[in-house]
Amino acid sequence: MRAMLLAAAVFALGCAAQPAPRAPARPASAAAPAERTSPSAEASTKAKAESDEYTRYELLAPETAQFHILYEVTAMAPGATVFFNPIRKGSAASGERVTDRMTGQDLRFEVVSGQEARASGLPRADLETDYIRIHLPRAVPADGGQVRLLIEKTYKDPKSYFREGEAIVFSRSLGIKRNSVVLPPGYELTSCNVPSQVLSEPDGRITIAFWNTGPDAAPLKLTARRLSP
Repeated sequence: MRAMLLAAAVFALGCAAQPAPRAPARPASAAAPAERTSPSAEASTKAKAESDEYTRYELLAPETAQFHILYEVTAMAPGATVFFNPIRKGSAASGERVTDRMTGQDLRFEVVSGQEARASGLPRADLETDYIRIHLPRAVPADGGQVRLLIEKTYKDPKSYFREGEAIVFSRSLGIKRNSVVLPPGYELTSCNVPSQVLSEPDGRITIAFWNTGPDAAPLKLTARRLSP
């Protein structure tokens, strides 16, 4: 009986001592995938340079295909002395103006190429995009300070703002979280594909305001028609 128990113990120890199977080795020729910057990482980098964005689009007369943009943003990259605002591809910009929201002072700026933007403070600038390079009124303090800006410009973009029969259409992908669109005088909203507030301006114009809560740009499309006399 003792011999049988001793044999069973030796057998159990032998089973326990066997090494666990190893995962197959990766072939030496397989190259590691190239490192990529995730969209969330890019968004995080942008958030460190700017925050609290708001854009107001004022639609001008439909036949012009133009809309006036008022873009508010807080520059917050410690030590920054310039700020870059892209000019959207496909849009012809005019009437640019930049104001320091704290003092109301007009700020100096110039339109630069993507290459020049990279060389002067925006290392990830799109080489096929032009930028408004704004000279800040003071360097952003390193202790959590900020500079609030108002950037104004008028875009002409018939692919975003156009007539469709008797209606006018504003169709544009909006990456900013807080937005509002102001209809031309005498027009009322007939449809909008994102949940919005419909408000009335003091001068009677209709404003459509919304907050984009998703991670991606909002593919906004709204239509309006002229009010009956």
